[in-house]
Amino acid sequence: MAVVETRMLGKVSRRSQTQIAQLIFALAIMAAVAKPLLPDFMIRIPDWLILPYDIWLQSVFDFIKDDLGLITLTRGISAGLEWLLDITANLLYGKRRWPNIGPIPWTAIAAVAAIIGYWLKGWPMALLAGGTFVWVALIGQWNLAMQTMSVIAVAAPMAFLIGLILGICAWKFPRFERFLMPVLSILQTLPFFTYLLPAVIFFKVGPTAGCVATIIYAIPPMVLMTSLGLKKVSEEVVEAGHMSGSTRWQMLRYVYLPAARTEILVGVNQVIMLCLAMVVLTAFIGMPGLGAKLLSLMNSLKLGRSFEIGITIVLIAVTLDRLSKAWVVKQPQHFERGTPWWIRHRFMLIGVATFLGCLVLAQFVQVADHITRKQDLSIGKEIDTVIRGILANDTVTGVTGWLRWFLITWVLIPFRNALLWLPTGSVLLAVAALGYFVGGRKSASLAVIFFAVIALTGWWDRSMITLYAVISAVILATLIGLPLGIAAARNKKWSEPILLVCDTAQTFPSFIYLIPAIMLFSVNDVAVVFAILIFATVPLTRYTIEGIRSVPGELLEAADMSGASRHQKLMKVQLPLALPTMAVGFNQAIMFAFFMVIIAAFIGTQDLGQELQKTLAGNNLGKNFVLGMCVALMALTFDHIIMRWSNERRKALGVG
Repeated sequence: MAVVETRMLGKVSRRSQTQIAQLIFALAIMAAVAKPLLPDFMIRIPDWLILPYDIWLQSVFDFIKDDLGLITLTRGISAGLEWLLDITANLLYGKRRWPNIGPIPWTAIAAVAAIIGYWLKGWPMALLAGGTFVWVALIGQWNLAMQTMSVIAVAAPMAFLIGLILGICAWKFPRFERFLMPVLSILQTLPFFTYLLPAVIFFKVGPTAGCVATIIYAIPPMVLMTSLGLKKVSEEVVEAGHMSGSTRWQMLRYVYLPAARTEILVGVNQVIMLCLAMVVLTAFIGMPGLGAKLLSLMNSLKLGRSFEIGITIVLIAVTLDRLSKAWVVKQPQHFERGTPWWIRHRFMLIGVATFLGCLVLAQFVQVADHITRKQDLSIGKEIDTVIRGILANDTVTGVTGWLRWFLITWVLIPFRNALLWLPTGSVLLAVAALGYFVGGRKSASLAVIFFAVIALTGWWDRSMITLYAVISAVILATLIGLPLGIAAARNKKWSEPILLVCDTAQTFPSFIYLIPAIMLFSVNDVAVVFAILIFATVPLTRYTIEGIRSVPGELLEAADMSGASRHQKLMKVQLPLALPTMAVGFNQAIMFAFFMVIIAAFIGTQDLGQELQKTLAGNNLGKNFVLGMCVALMALTFDHIIMRWSNERRKALGVG
């Protein structure tokens, strides 16, 4: 009886919550309809109410930088980082600094990469790892790639070490965790331009600033995965450690960390991939390497050479991703007592012998040491010719031209103008309605506060243009990703190849998505939305497949026994149960879209990303942070609403 009453109260509460949300949304519509009758101050926040966040923040930053002397400390750290970067640069591409023993021949690196790949996962991984570095050398991009890798070689270990320590502290001290987790959430939603300007001001322009920005950007997933892994260690393992008389340090070193190995290595994988993604983007602050070359080539619309460098970045990303994932699943190998040392470490010995052999060979064979410009196999000009030929085809130009005209004329610009036309109060009420529908008063208040802060910054219109691009791209991605995911989930022959494509696409650095967008649609709003669309479709497709495939088999059998058709089984059983998982994919798509819309500022948008890019030319940290805060607040609003709905749905279905 008590259970029935509780359920009835829950239904009544849910019904009243929905009714209040509908009422708030009706008020939002009324405010929009009544716009011609509203005074100006109710349409947009008047200038005298705009809060000077940028001036306040700039004063705080100046106080920290100059009065507290933080810049002196950071310049000291910069000197240490520069020393490390000089070592890796000297070893990988021959920057003439200490220890003056580089560069390592490309054959040595390619051979060792192949041996590591074989040790981790056999011949396929060896071919991928070794073949990637052979490609990089033969295509004439070795120095560029090694400039990029020299920064990753410093940034990734440092991000791993800092993230590991912070993760252990978060696991050990709950108060520290409660403080740290909101900070990590903000860091993960801040646009990457917000990382770049502080790095430039507090550290030297170039590799040092790029390395610092990359380290900070890559730390959050390492912290989260370390904390998660340590929390999941079973009580039986802990009790066994205590019974053996282990000290606190021994418990951490020999019990907790080995037991959390899988989660920690997943964090390492994420660190490596984020480092590669960010180090390419730091081209905006003078970082040399593949990103800088790609940026300059895309500026001059040399798409053939851009495509070639894009392939190189993708191959390196896929290789690092596959190697680190293979490391995650590879279990430690145990040998019987008395096994000779050379058998236990045979792969390391083979690697050292191969490395030394390549060093000797490089002294006598020039091609084994380095490949000159006249010897490389670059076909950038030929690719340019092919691309021009394809784009000049009447059918291609006709289709892309019509699509560009249709989307701009009938979809994108009308939607953008509608968002800009809406009164600020109407948008705030609509966001409040969505929040109240999902999570009641708390979620509605949070959503309104976040958007109200944006309104009070004075960047409302730019924020709405950013939001328009994100919403447009995510809606189009949903129309593509959901049907594709559903079709793949219902056909095993399709699911594995599509999941493989999704995994591979997630390793692509974001710059890559701009290349097909510019190739097909030139520089306009359609190119921006198309680039975001490709980036956002991947998580939608992936989580739709995972959600449908995770539906318990017993429920599907019950549906079959009740005589449900294939369509009824999908609509009545699979999709309802998969929705919480699909919501996570939708959330990730929105987060990816907010990230990509800032990258798309390179194309020439009129949103917050464009303004953020302009701040890199100066030292206005206050404005830079305010613009980044606007993007982060919008992203956090959607993240909270979607994840709250997903969690509530899981509880209702009894699966979480």
